[in-house]
Amino acid sequence: MENKNFIIIAVVVVIIAVLGVIFATGMLNNNDGNKITQTTPFKTDFMEGSFAGKVDLVNDSEKFMHSYEDKENKITYNISTVDDSNALMDIYYIQGVMNPEKRNFNGQDWNIYFTQAVEGNDTNSTDTMNIVICQAQGEKQGYLIYMIIDSKSKVNATQNTYGESYTNFVEPLLKSLTLKESKNVPKINEEFGLTEDQFAEQMELVNQVKAGNTSALQQQEEATAG
Repeated sequence: MENKNFIIIAVVVVIIAVLGVIFATGMLNNNDGNKITQTTPFKTDFMEGSFAGKVDLVNDSEKFMHSYEDKENKITYNISTVDDSNALMDIYYIQGVMNPEKRNFNGQDWNIYFTQAVEGNDTNSTDTMNIVICQAQGEKQGYLIYMIIDSKSKVNATQNTYGESYTNFVEPLLKSLTLKESKNVPKINEEFGLTEDQFAEQMELVNQVKAGNTSALQQQEEATAG
């Protein structure tokens, strides 16, 4: 099997961290408990709503991926859409991003994941970014929001739906959203540089691992190395 076919497993660890580097609005509560009421509206071809706090657009060079930054709270928001966001989350699953909280806002089901990533490329670094991933799959396309909280952020980034990062930032954002159907949505296999058949092979491996066949991943590595 070509090495290229193994790209999903090899690079998925890096994806979340890279999103934070490439691509961030309103305020609710600051550290002294004072209520902050400012919000920042945003609008794209596939999604619109309001961030909590003062947030600035920092990257919209791609039609289906945009990045916003809350400089005061050191938070970056990356929003994107692909045809099959469920497949992407299945890939993340085998890297430990699992067991989402489930919520429904405005008739749309959302999966909310909490994870972490080391800042930069230093695996020995103690600077850890907290990440909240919100994912929803519509009939024809999926929607993704990555909230990346800098290690120096003053926001309490508890890894559950009871912490400040969720209650003061994520939930208000999700409640404000209107999702739109788009044309020419990026295909998930193309995002990984694979053909549909190659991607299907990798998803079969992912599904085996999710089903408990953890040896499938080792077998794939050995086949690739051989």
